[in-house]
Amino acid sequence: MSAIFVFVVAANAIAQPKRIVSLGGAISETVNALGLGKHIVAVDVTSVYPELINQLPKVSRNRALSAESILSFHPDLILVPEGDLLKAHLSQFKSMGIRVVQVRQEYSVSGALKFIRQIAAAVSMPEQGEIMARNTELQIKKAQSELKKGPQLQKVLFIYARGVGTMNVAGKGSSIDAIIQLAGGKNAIQEFNEFKPYTTEALIKSNPDAILMFDFGVSSLGGKEAILKMPGVKYTNAGKNKKIIEMDGSLLINFSTRLADAIRALNARIY
Repeated sequence: MSAIFVFVVAANAIAQPKRIVSLGGAISETVNALGLGKHIVAVDVTSVYPELINQLPKVSRNRALSAESILSFHPDLILVPEGDLLKAHLSQFKSMGIRVVQVRQEYSVSGALKFIRQIAAAVSMPEQGEIMARNTELQIKKAQSELKKGPQLQKVLFIYARGVGTMNVAGKGSSIDAIIQLAGGKNAIQEFNEFKPYTTEALIKSNPDAILMFDFGVSSLGGKEAILKMPGVKYTNAGKNKKIIEMDGSLLINFSTRLADAIRALNARIY
């Protein structure tokens, strides 16, 4: 019986991929952390960490994915966030015998651990994924036990910017909302979900203690001094205390193996 059982498992096992196209920053980081970075042949524009991943060919431009570009790398596995590929592309890849795994990312501690396990299963490394998930959970618990706290809960407003003409603020239910809470702060925006266009009125009304931005967003607006001069900023606690927090976006919204690092880094900047 045991011999038959071994044969059935081997027959149904999915071979470890040799040529992976990874279409998400957190996905690429996780595959690399599992030791398969050398098997990633191409990535999307959000895959920038570590440097090994950042140097790989990109198959997207401004987050628009090109099926032709993806196929040119002859992948045997495509890993992609759920909903990021067109149905037509999914059908095309399937018809060509290319395995596509769509991964859903949930912005929570349990979601991060599930994400790691999903990726590990997709690359036929479930045991290693389980070890990584457990280690990540321990690191997150340690980070949360060491959170700094102030005399009062700090309100943080996140502004996503690509220059003055493209600015949005993060509401409830977003990845930013989740990381702010995990880092011991409070999202200054509670009136709506996800992202909405930035307005001076919303800024003043929310009166954040700190303004959080990705590093490229700060640069696109001309630096921290330029942000402090934006309409309405000087009327907020963040403006009065010149508290503009600049962080690496790939770390802040990772929600995978580096979640503990993100919690520590943001907490240290908030308090």
